[in-house]
Amino acid sequence: MIQSNALVHRPASFLLILVAFAITAWGPAKLRAADAARPNILYFYVDDMGWGSIGPNGQARRKAAGEIYVKTPSIDKLAREGINFTRGYGCHVCSPARSSQQTGFHQGHTFADRNDPNNAKKAIRAEDITMGDALSAAGYVTGYWGKWGYGGSKAMASPVIENVQTLPTSHGYQHVLAELHHVRAHTFFQPTLWHAPAKTDSAGGLALVANSMAAYRDGDVYPQTPAGQSHVDYPQTAYCDDSYALATLDFVRRQGMNYNESGQPFFGLFAAQIPHAPFDEIAQLPQWDHAYADDPRFGSLANTSQRWAAMVSRIDAHIGNILAALDDPNNDGDTSDSIASNTLVVFQSDNGGPGGSYVGELDANGGLRGTKGKIYEGGIRVPLVVRWPDKITPDSTLSAGSNSDRVLDVTDLLPTFCELAGTDSPLGIDGVSIAPTLLGKGQQRGREFIIHEANDGQSIIRGDRKLIIGRRSTVELYDLTNDPSESNNIAADNEALVDELKQLLEGERVFEPRGFANTYHRWTGDDGEDASDVDNWSDYRYSNAGVTYLSDDGPPQMSWVAQIDHSGSGPQKVRANSDLEFLALQIQGDSKTQSRQTLALGAGVNLMGRNEIRLGAHSVLSVNGGTVSSLRWIDVAPDAVLQGHGSIDATIYNRGDMLVTGEISIGKDFYQSPAGTLSIRFDGVDARPLEIAGVASLGGDLSLLAAKSLALKPGQQRTLLTANRIEGKFANSGGVIEINGEKYMLHYTRDSVVICQE
Repeated sequence: MIQSNALVHRPASFLLILVAFAITAWGPAKLRAADAARPNILYFYVDDMGWGSIGPNGQARRKAAGEIYVKTPSIDKLAREGINFTRGYGCHVCSPARSSQQTGFHQGHTFADRNDPNNAKKAIRAEDITMGDALSAAGYVTGYWGKWGYGGSKAMASPVIENVQTLPTSHGYQHVLAELHHVRAHTFFQPTLWHAPAKTDSAGGLALVANSMAAYRDGDVYPQTPAGQSHVDYPQTAYCDDSYALATLDFVRRQGMNYNESGQPFFGLFAAQIPHAPFDEIAQLPQWDHAYADDPRFGSLANTSQRWAAMVSRIDAHIGNILAALDDPNNDGDTSDSIASNTLVVFQSDNGGPGGSYVGELDANGGLRGTKGKIYEGGIRVPLVVRWPDKITPDSTLSAGSNSDRVLDVTDLLPTFCELAGTDSPLGIDGVSIAPTLLGKGQQRGREFIIHEANDGQSIIRGDRKLIIGRRSTVELYDLTNDPSESNNIAADNEALVDELKQLLEGERVFEPRGFANTYHRWTGDDGEDASDVDNWSDYRYSNAGVTYLSDDGPPQMSWVAQIDHSGSGPQKVRANSDLEFLALQIQGDSKTQSRQTLALGAGVNLMGRNEIRLGAHSVLSVNGGTVSSLRWIDVAPDAVLQGHGSIDATIYNRGDMLVTGEISIGKDFYQSPAGTLSIRFDGVDARPLEIAGVASLGGDLSLLAAKSLALKPGQQRTLLTANRIEGKFANSGGVIEINGEKYMLHYTRDSVVICQE
């Protein structure tokens, strides 16, 4: 078998090939220099800020009640102009939160599923496609400032690069000022930070630079609040979040002007360390508590609460300065060059807040049970605000200034950004794009559940129910709508639901040992070979500096993200003689020669793609009496074909061709776009209709194939398909369909489509 990753680092050419395949094989990105429809994306990501720390999640209520409150005017303004997602989720601690954020995989599938002493060396792998990878390949200018946490050593004096393949510069980020080890981020006064682009050749394209405010002291160019960088008492080594914030401000100004000139959008991610401990360090800064100078009650708070609140208000003020740059990129006081209207802004914390005096004195976790590191809501539910003035308005689907109880997980942001950027999501990820909801158009795909791991157990949230399996196999079930504080365990009264959710949770691999993750594989066999044969697939090995962290050289299994792609002339067929399971599978023909790549399932053979099955252009999936299933969907791209008979236990999104050659049932929903075609072979008077258990959303064309005349008489009709609910109609001209020269009328009921004599 062929090794897919035996490299210490990822060459640039490998990155370009990997990301280009992920994008061009499934809905090519339109890499235009000017594309005003694509938004800029600015993502603020803070560290350890509890759900209740911002105005709309509780601090505004405290203010109205005359209590001392945390001041976050910039974030609160974002919420008034955008949407506050009251059920936003991160992870339980820092490292898995960043890994899930960047890769779109939840903790059961991403490599860094918990804080691990060696995560800095190994967290994000060469094959993982991150936000930076996807958006830079889609033509965005990209930047990252703040706590990255992976790839560098923890030495404070002379840190070194320890794993090139896990660096931000190895994953599409072009402009960087970052901390590469989470232990070095346990102070705000690191003497050096990692910077790109580097002025000289260096490992990973990063160079160490002094953590200093020297370049930002000009008060005519840079705001002096909140940093106070020109104050005589400001330390020589900067408070790192001041450095990150002003570097972000520079980027937004430059790229805002570039956007106005060229139309090239940008993606910037500011990952602040605030308000992570240590708290006392902020008191080394001049006027550190100026945000609360007019509140005499501030001094009555515990020292930790004072410092924590000052940190939160400090980062809020930095966010306000950066948002002001969207309104006035060239900083001349004239906002006619504003780019704010077409900039998507996201604010989020990585996990819930840790325990401390501020939880009680300032209600930082909003009354939720638990704190950082715990599986309860206080550990994983986070503040999450989204603003996009062009699309989020008082009249939009999600209206500006509103709260939404829609569940939005950190893994959903990568696919959302990808869709808005005009490119498709990386294969197999757990996140689901909410772009159709933000845009108010298109088909919003559902996400049935989200999962989390923590030190004290694992959880699955589906709708308003949350199941927790504790470390000692304890079982807890909560109704989050009526019991958000998780105080009433209803597991004993809902045994069937507990069993169902536990089975789903186990299938998401959250009970695997540390170091388990999805693996990446490609077809290496010849035409006509068997997909069940281990020798026809690439091996997987993740290693660095002579240490192998993860390997898989076995046959296909549920952790595989696999691709069968054809390059060359002439059709190629892969057979499946026994059942196959994948986390995700993509089949892709050759786009240059338009040669077909077919996966032909043997009689009664079943295929499972737990997260998804993608049929790319010039591909064919042939079903022969077995079951093709996915917990989510099968995507059929233009010029792809899903054909055969049997059972399909998945939602189908058809933009290509679906050919029904015999009795077939669809266990979930069926959506056909205007580009799609549904063809049904309809032989014999006893032929059963296509049965769809869920919604059938119809568009595009319908074609009927029959070996002989149907010879329907006036008043007779035949049912073509049934569904729980029919939406829309096929685009056949005049509602007429022709079979062997005979014309019939299409008629639609609430739950069926029939033909009758014209």
